[in-house]
Amino acid sequence: MFFSSRRWSPLNQRRWANFKANRRGFWSLWLFLAVFAFTLGAEFVANDHPLVVKFDGHYYFPVFKSYPETAFGGEFQTEARYRDPYVRQLIDSRGWMVWPLIPYSYDTINYDLPQPAPSPPTRADWLGTDDEGRDVLARIIYGFRISVLFGLTLTALSSVVGIAAGAVQGYFGGLTDLMMQRFIEIWGGMPVLFLLIIMASLVQPNFWWLLALMLLFSWMSLVHVVRAEFLRARNFDYVRAAKALGATDIAIMRRHVLPNAMVATLTFLPFVLNSAITTLTALDFLGFGLPPGSPSLGELLNQGKNNLQAPWLGISAFCILAFMLTTLIFIGEAVRDAFDPRKAAGKN
Repeated sequence: MFFSSRRWSPLNQRRWANFKANRRGFWSLWLFLAVFAFTLGAEFVANDHPLVVKFDGHYYFPVFKSYPETAFGGEFQTEARYRDPYVRQLIDSRGWMVWPLIPYSYDTINYDLPQPAPSPPTRADWLGTDDEGRDVLARIIYGFRISVLFGLTLTALSSVVGIAAGAVQGYFGGLTDLMMQRFIEIWGGMPVLFLLIIMASLVQPNFWWLLALMLLFSWMSLVHVVRAEFLRARNFDYVRAAKALGATDIAIMRRHVLPNAMVATLTFLPFVLNSAITTLTALDFLGFGLPPGSPSLGELLNQGKNNLQAPWLGISAFCILAFMLTTLIFIGEAVRDAFDPRKAAGKN
């Protein structure tokens, strides 16, 4: 098994035992992973294209490939609109379709609402629709996925830059440390959210552009932790011995000092992830985030603010954000306990 203790060192076994001892964080991890895995297959759960179509004895898979209407006996060469009653009748007369659990994508507009949008929850729209007639649950599924993927990508890139900068500062010290520390103090003193808003207003934002903008500032959150660890460890006996044996500075930093610094760094990563998701949500809420029409939790919150007569919008967005951020905080607390050398295995 993956978690077999025989494959782990005694130190890692103790850390895993401490992590499991924090029941709140342990179950939060599995619950978060279950929901995230569910949203990774969003196209198979919420889509306005059928999963499988059987027509005239042939099988079609619209989720993976686009088919023209003429393939099902229609008149147009454009892609078939499977929710169109005419196309449905064509397929049902000579075959069948298997629909996803939620027959709407994040951008599908439902024109058959019982009342003007935003409409309340019904059997067809479990969490209702937004002010443009799009299914709220479908947008939450896609929005959860893009928020977590954005946060994970930003956390990974920020960790690389922040750990590298902190390692250089702490290991070399002296003038290098002084100059970089003054730069970080100046750079970190800038109003980050306002700068992101200004930059995002100058260009058409998208996933990668927002990622690059936020990376300019998010890497600083780990610098001080790594710097402190390298400053503490650079004069240890094993580091001096490695220098005496002729090891290069890069080799010493990577093989001897960095593993010790990573213990403190790993405890901060869930909180960096939380911060990245919160910042993206704030930008989307203010209208400076992802492009209009993108599945965004912040945009759903904004719709809830603008449509107080439709409480299901704000409540749905609040609940999914509360779940996401709370589970990540609990996971971060469990990771902190796992790497705390003062905690005995199996005790909080």
